[in-house]
Amino acid sequence: MITQNKRLIGIVLGVALILSIPLIAMQFTNEVDWKLFDFVIMGVLLLGTGLVIELVIRKVRNMDYRIGLIALALLILFLIWAELAVGIFGSPFAGS
Repeated sequence: MITQNKRLIGIVLGVALILSIPLIAMQFTNEVDWKLFDFVIMGVLLLGTGLVIELVIRKVRNMDYRIGLIALALLILFLIWAELAVGIFGSPFAGS
């Protein structure tokens, strides 16, 4: 139980650390221009992916399925991230 709670704390701290990178970069350059909405969306994506991975680790016992589901969750995260960043699919989410 304590290990599981430590993983959840690690997930939240990891999301905060990742989101601090563009926050710090915005202080030094105009190339990074994130709004509050950008931070919220990326926070939801990262936290959601972390929690899905945590759920897979807790519930799926077969290691092959576990690895496959975690890889699928990460693939979905990266595809959504790429779509929101540069619009690789040209969907309305990217502003196209």
